[in-house]
Amino acid sequence: MFLNFAMVGCGAEREAVMHAKRLDDPDLSLNMLMSNWPETVAVFIRHRMLCVGCMVNPFHTVMDACAEYGLDIDEFYLELHQAVNPLPLPARPAREVHKR
Repeated sequence: MFLNFAMVGCGAEREAVMHAKRLDDPDLSLNMLMSNWPETVAVFIRHRMLCVGCMVNPFHTVMDACAEYGLDIDEFYLELHQAVNPLPLPARPAREVHKR
């Protein structure tokens, strides 16, 4: 049987799920961050962080993880935001169509 920590978590975790509408909510657990925004997993992997799949991630926040790995929290949040809202690629110039 598969257990979802969001369903069986403590009351505070359920409360965070109900009110977490922002990626940069300081009380948002890593578990909920990665569940709500799976694009953020790549940021953790890129930094070689072991948070993905860690049994402690329902209890740690981004601030906890950045402190543990010695990362700048503002830069890390910027990377998380960029992962969720990537900048659109610049439009290619239209190719000229040559008529024969």
